[in-house]
Amino acid sequence: MQEASFFLESLRAFPLIRADFVERVPGLTTSSDKAEILTKLRPHHEQAALELGFQKTHLAEQIHGDDIAIVTPDSPLLSPGVDALISNHPLLLGIHVADCGAVYLLDSASGAIGLIHSGKKGTEFNITGKTIRAMTHHYGTRPADLIAVLGPCIRPPHYEVDFASTIQKQALEAGIPSSIYRDCGLCTATDLDRFYSYRIEEGNTGRHLALLGRLPS
Repeated sequence: MQEASFFLESLRAFPLIRADFVERVPGLTTSSDKAEILTKLRPHHEQAALELGFQKTHLAEQIHGDDIAIVTPDSPLLSPGVDALISNHPLLLGIHVADCGAVYLLDSASGAIGLIHSGKKGTEFNITGKTIRAMTHHYGTRPADLIAVLGPCIRPPHYEVDFASTIQKQALEAGIPSSIYRDCGLCTATDLDRFYSYRIEEGNTGRHLALLGRLPS
């Protein structure tokens, strides 16, 4: 596990839950073409999934919207037109980020999981609150049972919008107790040896991969 992923300990405390945050890959040449850089990163991201115990990863297309996909083992590996994924099956979810926030959700009672891409637009749309409501609707999740974690993202003064603070507010307003909400506090713009930053690198950058999954019981 990489150094930055210490903040995922509250999720990893559950025996069947696996979580990681794949940081910058040292020595990898970046690109302003998203498809190109994701192709370069694929072997490293696939290896991270394997180390968690999964052969494949279910990803979101990520269009800076607020749609949510319900993922099952029969779902395509790429869910089109969505920025959040939820599931109550044993499988692995993945979200790419390079300044935006990755929000991890775990229903500590049922084992249902969610993973959210929430940047400026997604936060404006309250995708975190909508995903929590989707888990409640589809899986009977009680927000009070949800463990929520926000990964590394860009923060003021490097970005004029403090969406990390807004994401936390939205999570608490949706019913997640403040005692079990965790913001790692890491800023992607301050350490380019460890993180990619779309803004600081002016688009010529890579993508981190947030991973959250559940193993079969």
